[in-house]
Amino acid sequence: MRRLLHTLAWAVLSLSVLSPAVAAPSSVVLSCAVAYLPQRSTWVREVRIDWDKKAIRRLRIDGVEPHGFSLIHQGVMTAVDNERIQIDLVARQWQSDFRGHASGQGRCETVPG
Repeated sequence: MRRLLHTLAWAVLSLSVLSPAVAAPSSVVLSCAVAYLPQRSTWVREVRIDWDKKAIRRLRIDGVEPHGFSLIHQGVMTAVDNERIQIDLVARQWQSDFRGHASGQGRCETVPG
Protein backbone atom coordinates (compact mmCIF):
# COMPACT_ATOMS: atom_id res chain seq x y z
CA MET A 1 0.00 0.00 0.00
CA ARG A 2 2.82 2.38 0.87
CA ARG A 3 4.47 1.70 -2.49
CA LEU A 4 1.20 2.41 -4.33
CA LEU A 5 0.82 5.73 -2.50
CA HIS A 6 4.44 6.60 -3.29
CA THR A 7 3.90 5.82 -6.99
CA LEU A 8 0.68 7.85 -7.06
CA ALA A 9 2.38 10.77 -5.35
CA TRP A 10 5.23 10.58 -7.86
CA ALA A 11 2.80 10.62 -10.79
CA VAL A 12 0.96 13.66 -9.44
CA LEU A 13 4.27 15.43 -8.87
CA SER A 14 5.29 14.49 -12.40
CA LEU A 15 2.11 16.09 -13.70
CA SER A 16 2.94 19.27 -11.80
CA VAL A 17 5.93 19.59 -14.12
CA LEU A 18 3.50 19.68 -17.03
CA SER A 19 1.11 22.26 -15.54
CA PRO A 20 1.28 24.68 -12.61
CA ALA A 21 -2.39 24.15 -11.62
CA VAL A 22 -2.50 20.71 -10.02
CA ALA A 23 -4.92 21.68 -7.24
CA ALA A 24 -7.96 22.03 -9.49
CA PRO A 25 -9.25 19.38 -11.89
CA SER A 26 -7.13 19.80 -14.95
CA SER A 27 -5.89 18.16 -18.11
CA VAL A 28 -2.85 18.20 -20.32
CA VAL A 29 -2.54 17.30 -23.98
CA LEU A 30 0.72 15.92 -25.32
CA SER A 31 1.69 15.61 -28.95
CA CYS A 32 4.13 12.72 -29.38
CA ALA A 33 6.10 12.25 -32.62
CA VAL A 34 6.73 8.49 -32.60
CA ALA A 35 9.12 6.77 -35.00
CA TYR A 36 8.08 3.17 -35.64
CA LEU A 37 10.52 0.43 -36.67
CA PRO A 38 10.96 -1.61 -38.81
CA GLN A 39 8.59 0.39 -41.05
CA ARG A 40 10.61 3.61 -40.57
CA SER A 41 7.45 5.67 -40.37
CA THR A 42 6.66 8.53 -38.01
CA TRP A 43 3.21 9.09 -36.55
CA VAL A 44 2.03 11.95 -34.37
CA ARG A 45 0.09 10.57 -31.41
CA GLU A 46 -2.13 12.67 -29.12
CA VAL A 47 -2.22 11.86 -25.41
CA ARG A 48 -4.79 13.53 -23.14
CA ILE A 49 -4.48 13.11 -19.37
CA ASP A 50 -7.18 14.38 -16.98
CA TRP A 51 -6.38 14.51 -13.28
CA ASP A 52 -7.26 16.17 -10.01
CA LYS A 53 -5.06 16.79 -7.00
CA LYS A 54 -5.34 13.14 -5.94
CA ALA A 55 -5.09 10.99 -9.07
CA ILE A 56 -5.12 10.63 -12.82
CA ARG A 57 -8.82 10.25 -13.67
CA ARG A 58 -8.80 9.63 -17.41
CA LEU A 59 -6.30 8.81 -20.14
CA ARG A 60 -6.94 8.95 -23.88
CA ILE A 61 -4.60 8.18 -26.76
CA ASP A 62 -5.72 9.46 -30.16
CA GLY A 63 -9.19 9.87 -28.67
CA VAL A 64 -9.35 6.23 -27.54
CA GLU A 65 -9.72 5.54 -23.83
CA PRO A 66 -7.85 2.34 -22.93
CA HIS A 67 -9.56 -0.16 -20.64
CA GLY A 68 -7.01 0.65 -17.97
CA PHE A 69 -3.60 2.05 -17.19
CA SER A 70 -0.94 1.62 -14.56
CA LEU A 71 1.19 4.21 -12.89
CA ILE A 72 4.88 3.54 -13.28
CA HIS A 73 7.89 5.45 -12.06
CA GLN A 74 7.60 8.91 -13.65
CA GLY A 75 4.66 8.06 -15.89
CA VAL A 76 1.96 5.71 -17.13
CA MET A 77 1.75 2.37 -18.91
CA THR A 78 -1.22 1.21 -20.98
CA ALA A 79 -2.21 -0.59 -24.15
CA VAL A 80 -4.31 0.33 -27.17
CA ASP A 81 -5.13 -2.50 -29.56
CA ASN A 82 -1.91 -4.56 -29.77
CA GLU A 83 0.39 -1.66 -28.87
CA ARG A 84 1.86 -1.65 -25.35
CA ILE A 85 2.69 1.94 -24.44
CA GLN A 86 4.84 3.58 -21.76
CA ILE A 87 4.88 7.35 -21.42
CA ASP A 88 7.50 9.01 -19.22
CA LEU A 89 5.80 12.23 -18.11
CA VAL A 90 8.94 13.80 -16.67
CA ALA A 91 11.28 13.13 -19.60
CA ARG A 92 8.32 13.41 -22.01
CA GLN A 93 9.18 10.26 -23.90
CA TRP A 94 7.04 7.60 -25.59
CA GLN A 95 8.06 3.95 -25.89
CA SER A 96 5.86 1.23 -27.33
CA ASP A 97 5.92 -2.18 -28.93
CA PHE A 98 3.57 -4.41 -30.89
CA ARG A 99 4.25 -7.69 -29.13
CA GLY A 100 7.75 -7.94 -30.59
CA HIS A 101 6.76 -7.28 -34.22
CA ALA A 102 7.44 -3.52 -34.22
CA SER A 103 8.51 -0.82 -31.78
CA GLY A 104 8.12 2.92 -31.40
CA GLN A 105 10.04 5.69 -29.68
CA GLY A 106 9.47 9.39 -29.60
CA ARG A 107 9.41 12.70 -27.83
CA CYS A 108 6.31 14.41 -26.50
CA GLU A 109 5.54 18.10 -26.26
CA THR A 110 2.79 19.86 -24.35
CA VAL A 111 0.14 21.24 -26.69
CA PRO A 112 -0.76 24.82 -25.73
CA GLY A 113 -4.36 25.14 -24.88
